[in-house]
Amino acid sequence: MANTRKLRNSSGATDDNESNPFLRALGQRVRALRDRGGITRKALSIATGVSERHLANLEYGEGNVSVLVLDQVASALHCSIAELFGDFTTTSPEWLMIRSLLENRDEQTLHKARLAIGQMLGTLAATESNGTRIALIGLRGAGKTTLGEMLAHELDFPFVELSREIENFAGCTIAEIQDLYGANAYRRYERRALEEAIQIYPEAVLATPGGLVSDAVNFNLLLSHCNTIWLQASPADHMQRVIEQGDFRPMAGSNEAMEDLQNILSSREDFYSKAQLRLDTSEQSLDDTFTSLKDLVREKLLTEIQISAL
Repeated sequence: MANTRKLRNSSGATDDNESNPFLRALGQRVRALRDRGGITRKALSIATGVSERHLANLEYGEGNVSVLVLDQVASALHCSIAELFGDFTTTSPEWLMIRSLLENRDEQTLHKARLAIGQMLGTLAATESNGTRIALIGLRGAGKTTLGEMLAHELDFPFVELSREIENFAGCTIAEIQDLYGANAYRRYERRALEEAIQIYPEAVLATPGGLVSDAVNFNLLLSHCNTIWLQASPADHMQRVIEQGDFRPMAGSNEAMEDLQNILSSREDFYSKAQLRLDTSEQSLDDTFTSLKDLVREKLLTEIQISAL
């Protein structure tokens, strides 16, 4: 059967002036990954040497014809483009069979499968008990540092701000790590800091970087060894608190800071929701929020942390 997919002409437009569905989906995935990592289009342009205009075209489904050629080849070979590029989940029959079992499953089923695999491999306990470590996750401005310090003091636990530990390992600031060495190096430092915190502190309160959930390995490590609480806040509260902190790293160089923040939050919500507990830190005083946090710990984690009273 002839392939009826329409390629772009020399001007870059399709014959019917509509972007190709595959290119639109590709662009959406690129945008979602960029948002999840908290990376602006300008920052991505600087990191890759690709113009902002070209990146914008990619995200809006105006990609290169060569991508469509690869899609056509993959379709003819009954495989994915990832397989053409050597995706490690296509390197053995077992990988392919496992992937086929998980394909098109709902989130609840995938969650159960992840826990079962973790238990089988020994990376996750037989229950979701994670002892006496409490990790606060969420976007910058949710209150992780402030509430984390208060909770650690209340419990007489060490307080570990993972961002500071990352900087100690690297010998420079997080911004310098990303500017000098890139995102991959930052994730390696993040993993090293998290592994050491887990090894050193059997009981502690951890405040984690907002983007930790963007790395599947690091997030799995956190979920496997800590009781996690997602601190939520409205986009407006996140923005106001970031302004008060004088920290605009997630929105650097952007004229649409609130839109970028909302996109980052939206792209990470499904990951943050993997936390065992969640607490909304908006529209109430700090004291009331801390009381709610203590109530959560008392009600849900009391048997875990073996504390008679908070």
